[in-house]
Amino acid sequence: MKNNLLLVFLIIFSLCLLDIQNLKAQSDTSLPDLIPYRKGDKWGFCNQKKEIIIQCKFDWASLFSKGLANVKLNNKYGFIDKEGKEVIPLKYDEIGFFSEGFAKVRIDKKCGFIDKEDKEIIPFKYDSVGNFGEGLAAVSFNGKWGFIDIQGKEVVPLKYDKVIDFHEGLAGILLNGKYGFVDKGGKEVVPLEYDDIWYFNERFAAVKLNKKYGFINKEGKVVIPCIYDFALVFREGFTSVKLNDKWGFINKDGKEVIPFIYDFALFFSEGLACVRSINYKYGFVDKEGKEVIPLKYDIGGDFSEGLVKVKSNNIWGFIDKEGKEVIPLKYDNASNFHEGLVYVYLNKKWGYINKNGTEYWEE
Repeated sequence: MKNNLLLVFLIIFSLCLLDIQNLKAQSDTSLPDLIPYRKGDKWGFCNQKKEIIIQCKFDWASLFSKGLANVKLNNKYGFIDKEGKEVIPLKYDEIGFFSEGFAKVRIDKKCGFIDKEDKEIIPFKYDSVGNFGEGLAAVSFNGKWGFIDIQGKEVVPLKYDKVIDFHEGLAGILLNGKYGFVDKGGKEVVPLEYDDIWYFNERFAAVKLNKKYGFINKEGKVVIPCIYDFALVFREGFTSVKLNDKWGFINKDGKEVIPFIYDFALFFSEGLACVRSINYKYGFVDKEGKEVIPLKYDIGGDFSEGLVKVKSNNIWGFIDKEGKEVIPLKYDNASNFHEGLVYVYLNKKWGYINKNGTEYWEE
């Protein structure tokens, strides 16, 4: 299953510069009130003015989510609140983010789930676990996978070689080399007969049969024939598919809406999709197939919060939907924007920046 001001007149530029400075001086209400801040090799939290609020003493720190932040110290993980209080002790070998009120944890090579009071909700007895989603979580024991509910009840038997998390009420399963889907009662609603699958999204799932990909609905009916060399999931009403070594896009009727002329294509995100040309350059097309951002980057990705990361000459930055470079291409690596911030790597250090390019680490 298989991832850019032009100066016109001096006076105009000066006025614009003053406006920008005034804007930067204002509080950006789209940002979290506490932001992970790196000082030397240690992490803490600052406010938007880069004033330290929680001491920089952790080996790693996440963004706050629902009042808690995941932190690491001396190879142990836990959670702190916005006052810096350790509300989930730093005692776990591995810990996930809270999802549906529970966090997956690993301790002494066994996995289970805790709540926000550090109460053991699901016993630490599994070899591996996934996050809760749609009320269920994938778990494995002795090499076999299934699903449990929030009471720890096994609702999908632990008998599968692999599972794909529930999406839109169905989960992918693998047994003896064949894929299918189960519902939340454990019923195999799509038989184990496919060679590969993607998860359900927008009511369709890509499946592979006899070396070709097509799409099924939730009743298991083939709605788009298995004629493609490869296929991804539907997003925003379209999906990218490969045919005769070229990529294009189809709609849910199986109609070709963007010609098969690209060497690679990703999903649509926020109205645009990343595509690659024959000379290994990436750009972006809209839903009518218009190349709105030229194919000139070494790598592109998915839009998030109006921006997308791109790579050129081995450095990363961010552009907007008009192709304007809003975060300079200077970083060694970068994630996607989330809550107005993005995690970036520069000079062998990770840190956060906002959409104005403000860097939240020690200068």
